[in-house]
Amino acid sequence: MIEQLLAYGWWVGAIVIVLGFVALVKGADCLVDGASAIAKRFGISDLVIGLTVVAFGTSMPEFVVNMVSVAEGSTDLAITNILGSNIINTFVILGLTALVYPIVSQKRSRDFDIPLSIIAGFLVLIFVSIELPFGECGKGIGRMGGITLLVLFCYFLYNTFRHAKDHPEEGLGISDEGLGISEIPVRRAIGLVIGGLVGLVVGGELIVKSAVDIATRMGVSEAIIGLTIVALGTSLPELATSVIAAAKHNSDIALGNVFGSNIFNVFFVLATSATVRPLPAYDGIELDAVMAALGSIIVWLAVKTNHERKIQRWAGALLLLIYAGYLTYRLIHI
Repeated sequence: MIEQLLAYGWWVGAIVIVLGFVALVKGADCLVDGASAIAKRFGISDLVIGLTVVAFGTSMPEFVVNMVSVAEGSTDLAITNILGSNIINTFVILGLTALVYPIVSQKRSRDFDIPLSIIAGFLVLIFVSIELPFGECGKGIGRMGGITLLVLFCYFLYNTFRHAKDHPEEGLGISDEGLGISEIPVRRAIGLVIGGLVGLVVGGELIVKSAVDIATRMGVSEAIIGLTIVALGTSLPELATSVIAAAKHNSDIALGNVFGSNIFNVFFVLATSATVRPLPAYDGIELDAVMAALGSIIVWLAVKTNHERKIQRWAGALLLLIYAGYLTYRLIHI
């Protein structure tokens, strides 16, 4: 069915990929709402719901796209979806958010989340640059590399739960203010979960097949499509949440939102993908991994070198300029 639609031309592929993103984002929203309501019915606290259901749910767009990509054998798309999302999260989303209103940082973000995001970028760089026993495919992220990242993800979850319980005054570090979980009938909640899962699967299929088709028609690599169109699409929820929060002068939400997403992307989504199927390196992956780490380093320096511990507007402009230069370079050297 999808293949028949795509046969009509690239413009159909563009429409299909937009529909895929709509299904993906709406599916994630429905899944989070339904699962949160069910968890609330069982007496699970907002803290636990926020750190599990909501946090995992907001990473579902990247997760589903990666699982479909791995199943289809589009491993370049699986890696670039994650690296591209993290690059866009840091350079574009934080850059735009800081321009709207300076971003306040919490001590937890400065001392743990941002450094862990830096480590994530460098771990990917190590896996794809050196032929280690981590990759069955030579240079790349193999199953042992994926398992290593998953172990670190378990540590991240443990540390996050412990910190949230010890420092409730700092909030959950998630975009949903107070979560706002509504009491809805169980049947409706189950329907939202099922509908959300269907939307995620359908959206993921539409995006991956359309992305591969567009790359083939344009004569560019899947990696470029993954770094740009797919990565931007799966990052749209974080972009909307962060910019709206900044407009309301609640820009501190953006930092936890972005780096929480970056950590989930590498240590959970990419790790799971590599565990299911080894992910070989592609041309230019070293630069992409460096950029993923560099964005976190710039943000960390920006909040550490001023007394207000904020990402000021000048830093936001710098992030956007660096991203523009990087994207131009990548497109020129396709």
